[in-house]
Amino acid sequence: MSSTKKCSDDVRVFYEDLSEYDYQDEDAFTDRESGFYALWYRPAYTRLNVGWLEAGKPYATGTVPTAFVEKLKAVQEAQWMNVCLGVHECDLCPEDEAPEGNGEVRIPGEPGVAYAAPFLITHYVTDHGYRPPQVFIDAVLAVDLDAWASARWPDVPFPWAPADAERMLE
Repeated sequence: MSSTKKCSDDVRVFYEDLSEYDYQDEDAFTDRESGFYALWYRPAYTRLNVGWLEAGKPYATGTVPTAFVEKLKAVQEAQWMNVCLGVHECDLCPEDEAPEGNGEVRIPGEPGVAYAAPFLITHYVTDHGYRPPQVFIDAVLAVDLDAWASARWPDVPFPWAPADAERMLE
């Protein structure tokens, strides 16, 4: 397996908030510094969808704390998760202005639950007024950013990656 996956040809990007994530069976973290080293595993935790928006589908809107947006951006700087070949453009934006994303974010929630969000989630919040569920906002605010930002290969910025995860070392 390579560190970048060829994801499903399914173009469906909308999932109800807090529905069970079922897009990929495994979670894979790629080392951001090398872009090559990776680990992958079948999660033992439940993954819940947050922020999988699509044009024409309703979504919650409202204000969010500035600290939440800043921390979510910082998490995305530290974590490179389920990166796919190809990209998904924001279909809420005009075509010539649409940013692209090709990965996901994992945020630990209550014990046994992790939130699965598309990498475009910060864009959805800041540019489209999307308001994620409060449990996700609280979980992002609870992330130990210093620990995540200091994680260096073979450690990854997510606390529930199992010690026996398969690792690609070169």
